[in-house]
Amino acid sequence: LRGLLIGGRVTALVFLFATEWEQSKFEFIFNRYRRLMLHKAYGILQDYALAEDAASEAFIRVYKNLHKIDDPQSPKCAAFVMTIVQNAALTMRRKQPLTEELDGGTGVSFDQEESIVSRLTADHIYRIVGRLSAELREVFLLRYAYDMPHKEIGRVLGVSENNVTVRLHRAKKKLQTLLREEGITDEP
Repeated sequence: LRGLLIGGRVTALVFLFATEWEQSKFEFIFNRYRRLMLHKAYGILQDYALAEDAASEAFIRVYKNLHKIDDPQSPKCAAFVMTIVQNAALTMRRKQPLTEELDGGTGVSFDQEESIVSRLTADHIYRIVGRLSAELREVFLLRYAYDMPHKEIGRVLGVSENNVTVRLHRAKKKLQTLLREEGITDEP
């Protein structure tokens, strides 16, 4: 029995690994991403206890999908793990009664942010962001969905901070184009 400490609360989970490599891969992921996962879950749920539950659920899902992770240090792994915790938190949020409207606090700095966000559903936003190239989508999600600073994104992706800034600029320009194509904005 291996207890995982998430946010000060112990969640007892039993993990059986076929190889030592799988165990070390899982432990690396846990140690590297647990705080970020908890932060992401809290950002969605706005409740610390629920965020801990979502992070625990996410680690169970990571364990079940460990075979899909080749390199736990890769940006692909970071995005995969963060997507899992985001989905776990969103699932929990859907089960909770809706008490307030989304504030649109994604950090997207378009002039029409409030009107655009109010007209879009989460699924619509994910579909539009999903149309970005993998390179732009990855940096955009790490910045705005996971609230990572440019320097940290650069470290995770193995690129310079300036490169992160350039990619974010390109992602925003492409999103403006996609929003215009969808008829959501008429900004040039």
